[in-house]
Formats: sequence, C-alpha cells, structure tokens
Amino acid sequence: MPRLFSRRAFLALTGAVASGAALAACAPATPGQPPVFAPATPTLRSPAKLGGDAALDRLVQGNIRYVAGHMIYPDQTAERRAQVAQSQSPFAAVLCCTDSRVAPEVVFDQGLGDLFVVRVAGPVLDDTLLGSLEYGVTQLGLALVVVLGHTQCDTVRAALEATYLGAQVPPHGGSLVTALQPALAAALANSGDLWHDAITANIRLVAAALQTSEPLLANAVKTGGLKIVGAIYDLDTGWVELVPPEAKK
Repeated sequence: MPRLFSRRAFLALTGAVASGAALAACAPATPGQPPVFAPATPTLRSPAKLGGDAALDRLVQGNIRYVAGHMIYPDQTAERRAQVAQSQSPFAAVLCCTDSRVAPEVVFDQGLGDLFVVRVAGPVLDDTLLGSLEYGVTQLGLALVVVLGHTQCDTVRAALEATYLGAQVPPHGGSLVTALQPALAAALANSGDLWHDAITANIRLVAAALQTSEPLLANAVKTGGLKIVGAIYDLDTGWVELVPPEAKK
C-alpha cells in the first residue's frame, strides 16, 4: 500500500531537522531538569476552507512530523481555544476506530478544532455515523474524509473469532460482528494474512460506501467537492498508509 507521503519527503524533513532547520520536538534534558519541548505554534490558522488535496497534504505533513519525532503541536494555545469557542472550521473529517492508540490529532500532528473526528469500533458505518459525516460536509464545508483503520485491530480480530471460532462477544457486540461480515468474507477470499486482509477490506468497503452514499456524499464526490480516502495506521511504526480502492473487474 502506498504511504500518504513519499520516502523522499520524509528524508528531506529528517535532514532538515538534523541541520537545525526545523524544530526539535524535545531538547535534551539537563540532569535533574525536565526536557524542554517545542512550543505550540503561536500563530492562529486561518479559517479559510481547504480543498481535498490541500487538506490531505496537511495531514501528510503532520504524519511525517509525528513519525520523525518532531511534532509542532499546532493549534493548542489558549488563543486557539478562544478562537474555536466562537465557531468551528475543521479542514478534514476522520472516521476512525475507537482504539486508544489511534488518536487522529496526535498521529497527524494537528490541534484543537482542526479535525472533525467520528469514532466507532472497527471502524464500521451506520446511519448515525453517516449523518455525522454528512453534517461535516454540508454544514462545515469539509472537502476531505479519511476512513482510518489500524493494524492489529482488536474489533476485527474479535469478529473473526466470533465468526469462525464461535467466540463470545459482549451483549451488544453482535452489531459490530454483523457490520464486519462483508470485510471478513472479502479477506477469506484472499490467501494472505486473514486478520490484516480483513482490516484492509473493511477500510476499502467503508470508503466505497461513503463515496456512493446518495444523495449528499455521492453528489459531492461526483462534482469534485469531496475527496474520500481510506488509510491504515501502523501501530508499530506510526506511518499512515493509503488503502487504494479495489480494482474494477
């Protein structure tokens, strides 16, 4: 799967950091003294809307900083809190898993009011989640939706074990198992790692469902006003990788 960014861009960033051209996330600590972290960016971001490609690029750059260990923690000042208290103007929506290790504002190095985040285990899709994303697109003017899964997803593993091994799930967990059945079936048709293939298939299916959701999202995609991408966050490395749509047969 292609990463959200190029290896060349990452090497350029780390080279700049090494030469002192970029902020270090954490300066070496003096014995007995706490480490000195890079301050949050002091300048407020403009509420101007971003197109889908520009929004994706902002996430790309943030993930590069996060992986390199040189986060700038934008939009986390008291001034930013006062700014977004008046109104919100996020630049992208992220539909992601509830897993505590996958925090979009962290892995993309963003701040308060930057992302419109919808979280659910899996992640799966239902009418309430779809309605939330429609609100973000129609009322907040978002031009990018990222469906973000992650490696070693416990929800997908539980669905696999419940479906093929008869394992028990919590009383209301059956709805998640049911929602993940198309992804499990798609993964079973492959010859690779069943767990990883199911995670990938689910992200691909959810992104496709959003792109064809009539009338609002599908129309926004057709007219070029909305970009929807699937991606997987690697718990071990921190990289976010794109999940390309399934090739048409």
